[in-house]
Order: sequence, then structure tokens, then C-alpha cells
Amino acid sequence: MKRRLLLLALVLVGLLTGCGLGSDDAAPSDDDSDKRAVAMSCLEDEGIDARLEGEEEIVIGDGESAPRIRFFLTAGESEAAQFEGDGEGAEQIGSALLYVGDGSDDLLETVENCLAEL
Repeated sequence: MKRRLLLLALVLVGLLTGCGLGSDDAAPSDDDSDKRAVAMSCLEDEGIDARLEGEEEIVIGDGESAPRIRFFLTAGESEAAQFEGDGEGAEQIGSALLYVGDGSDDLLETVENCLAEL
């Protein structure tokens, strides 16, 4: 009898834990952890011509000196990249480096605002 109760208790605990009961954010509807996707959405909402490039960048506009954003996992990692010389011509905003290129002040201000919301 005790064995059955113990087995039943283990099964119930497993079911409750697996379902995420008691946690409002167990299955979030929006994935805000993908900062690149969130930034891209903001840029699109602002009417900025931008495209994803590679696994960690967004390029804004066209041309070799177009502004671009490179994303890192943490703000510390982006800061370290700057100290190592990988961030020349870039502004650190959280976990991203914004390489300003030939972007206008108005464009860069809008991009900065999108990155600041991450």
C-alpha cells in the first residue's frame, strides 16, 4: 500500500512540475530573449530598412559603410569586445555594439532608442 502511494505521489509531482503549474511564465507567449528579433521588430515598426545578417548582426540600409548592429549574449561580452579592439567605431548599448558607419543622426537616434528598449 505504501509503495502504491509513493508511486502515485511521484507521478503526480512529475505531472505538476512538467505542466508548469504555479508559474505564470512557464510558457511565455513572446520570446523576448532573442534580442536581435526584438530589435528587428522595432526597426521595422519605425520604418527603417534593415536586414538580418549571419547569426548575430543586423545591417541597416545598403553599402559598405551602412550602420550595423552586432549582438552579444551579455553587456559584459559586448564591452569586452570593445576593449579588445573589435568595437572600433561602435557605440555599446547593452549587449549590442552599434557600428554607426555613415548613418545620419536621425537614423542613429531611432536605432539607439530601439536598442535601449531591449
